[in-house]
Amino acid sequence: MTKPVVTRFAPSPTGYLHIGGGRTALFNWLYARGRGGKFLLRIEDTDRERSTPEATAAILQGLTWLGLDWDGDVISQFARKDRHAEVAHEMLARGTAYRCWSTPEEIAAFRAEAEARGTYAVFQSPWRDADPATWPDAPYAIRMKAPREGETVIDDQVQGRVVIQNATLDDMIVLRSDGTPTYMLAVVVDDHDMGVTHVIRGDDHLNNAARQQMVYDAMGWEVPIWAHIPLIHGPDGKKLSKRHGATGVHEYQAMGYPASGMRNYLARLGWAHGDDELFTTEQAMEWFDLSGIGRSPARLDFKKLESTCGWHIARTEDAALLHEVEGYLAAAGEPGLSDGQRDLLSRAMYCVKDRAKTFPELIEKARFALISRPVAVDEAASKALDLVSRGILKSLTPRLRNASWTREELEAILNDEAAANGIGFGKLASPLRSALAGRTATPSVFDMMLVIGRDETIARLEEAAAG
Repeated sequence: MTKPVVTRFAPSPTGYLHIGGGRTALFNWLYARGRGGKFLLRIEDTDRERSTPEATAAILQGLTWLGLDWDGDVISQFARKDRHAEVAHEMLARGTAYRCWSTPEEIAAFRAEAEARGTYAVFQSPWRDADPATWPDAPYAIRMKAPREGETVIDDQVQGRVVIQNATLDDMIVLRSDGTPTYMLAVVVDDHDMGVTHVIRGDDHLNNAARQQMVYDAMGWEVPIWAHIPLIHGPDGKKLSKRHGATGVHEYQAMGYPASGMRNYLARLGWAHGDDELFTTEQAMEWFDLSGIGRSPARLDFKKLESTCGWHIARTEDAALLHEVEGYLAAAGEPGLSDGQRDLLSRAMYCVKDRAKTFPELIEKARFALISRPVAVDEAASKALDLVSRGILKSLTPRLRNASWTREELEAILNDEAAANGIGFGKLASPLRSALAGRTATPSVFDMMLVIGRDETIARLEEAAAG
């Protein structure tokens, strides 16, 4: 019987959720959700000096915005320190670890001597096979007995077969002399106790896998399936940093990208399913597998991100889109929508969402529905509202008062007005756009009139006609 899939995301709460961490969480989430498994969240907060509650909150907020829900409670690694120490002492009892009283000065001297010889040598503690009769009555660290010959093999689902010579692996400390566990021990104990079957993480952890695998072996535990994914680089092929733009997940929300579009784009960043570029989250869950992850670093492409997000905005239900727009405004520190604006934006969605790639673009296209009189006009709109155009608007408004306010009748009235003035409809549309939205680039005149209604349309036309 196949074991249920259990994946985990285990960030350190020392800052915001990095976009690379967001993608790692997404890969774990997709792999588990697509197989009916569990996706667990562990906060690796053992670095007490750098870990902060604010960073933890930022990580949880970033995951929530991305729509990555986790199973069960969030686990604190620090809260499990007693369990980690228990395992270290069990390793002592098994003979797979030993007590070490080597001082930092002795270790530094060993390394300096090796450096002076021009060689690299891992520290070999004199306490590894020391007679218990020589043990001092003093605090000690617990070191793992690493194999000194042969090789350790990592069968990685992304990187392939990775071989590490055991001669390069030291007897790492698993429990410090003050009784605190090291990261290498804590990770393995937590993953084992949480039942993690697949460790999917950045390939910067690949070297750690060899050392962590030895802890599994020392405890007689089953080793999880490893999958070390390449990092994300900037468009220039260099490691992603602030110089490339936003690196935090929260920044993408504040820039107005929809969560569904981010999930789609991040899933495609380093993973492929044939030639499919645009897909729903449900499709991603169904398709995602480890064999589709490439070994080369993925490059962030903002144009592709925008086009992906535009595809998702166009396909999102209006109510869900409105909810996300309000989340964007809050994240960006912008004023929220009034009840009236919320209603009008909801009514306008059908005619503004098809060509918007971000929420700022969507809001700009829906500007006509969100503004109030007097309508502020930009330079191009002001030029369109010349004396002749204002005269046409003035003669048009009485004809609109008794219109049935259907698209068909509005089209008939406006086309008739254009013909009566010896102009094409395009010549009439420009001052109409300017009067209704204060812009010359807008949704169709008819859509705007239908969204804001008869009274507001006439009021804006009369205002523009009056100059």
